[in-house]
Amino acid sequence: MKKQELVDILLDNTKNDWLFKEADRVRRENVGDEVHLRGLIEFSNICKRQCKYCGLRSSNKEIERYRILKEEILLYAKKAVEMGYQTLVLQSGEDEYYDTDKMIEIIREIKKFDIALTLSIGEKTYEEFKAFKEAGVDRYLIRIETTDEKLYQEMHPNASFENRVQCLYNLKSLGFETGSGCLVGLPNQTIESLADDILFFKELDADMIGIGPFIPHEQTPLKDAPKGDFWLALKVMALTRINLPNINIPATTAMETLNPNGRIIALQSGANVVMPNVTSKEYRAKYEIYPGKICINENPEQCRGCIEAKIKSIGRTISQTKGFRNKLS
Repeated sequence: MKKQELVDILLDNTKNDWLFKEADRVRRENVGDEVHLRGLIEFSNICKRQCKYCGLRSSNKEIERYRILKEEILLYAKKAVEMGYQTLVLQSGEDEYYDTDKMIEIIREIKKFDIALTLSIGEKTYEEFKAFKEAGVDRYLIRIETTDEKLYQEMHPNASFENRVQCLYNLKSLGFETGSGCLVGLPNQTIESLADDILFFKELDADMIGIGPFIPHEQTPLKDAPKGDFWLALKVMALTRINLPNINIPATTAMETLNPNGRIIALQSGANVVMPNVTSKEYRAKYEIYPGKICINENPEQCRGCIEAKIKSIGRTISQTKGFRNKLS
């Protein structure tokens, strides 16, 4: 789609039913009815960044910080594999304690379980990305959040938009399945910039894209900003599916934070991935990027059982594969 087509659809709510059904059809024809479950390990909420929307920002002195060390991370990974996960996602704030050597030790041990591994630990140098790839990492996730450079700089003090973009292209060049995504509803964000986000994902040829509504956190500078709109976020996600038919798209927890059925609605509007949390309850509430996160009082087994039941209730099945992108011939 051209930019104006995207803008027109995002502005016109009379075509929402068509859009969601069309995205669901494209999803079914290109990636099938299987839903891929990725076990999420949130191993540190320590972050050097100052992102204005994020509760983990370094200047937030009210948050109780934690860091899970290698041995405990490996225990979570082992338990996740025993629960049937074929993919794990290691996610953290930009915590400089975990240097390249420490991460490589963790990566190599986890890869012994014969699973696909995703990292989401922020911006790194080309050489660091290369080292992670050589250690066995399959996927890497860096959300651009917005491709509006002025808005990006406003939301990310002391950060470089150019470096963020370069990181994504470095990942692609190194052969990672590369993930990105955006926040929908940031203050001063325009419909045009959301259209540009979708076009950027297409240009990058991203392999996975996560779309979530902005949810203000009371311990950030954006605490008084209005929430993002669930339905607008869903439309951006659906249009992303239509424009990148064969990629992996998660039904994000932020969707369900705003709508009790958010992940199921997302799965029926183009999504094909869910990332249940396999971190224990003692850490979940502390990894508060945004407030009101779902499932923070559930243990990993409850989390998996709950989402499996929801997936089966809409006639979908749980994938038994590692869930790599289906490349179009």
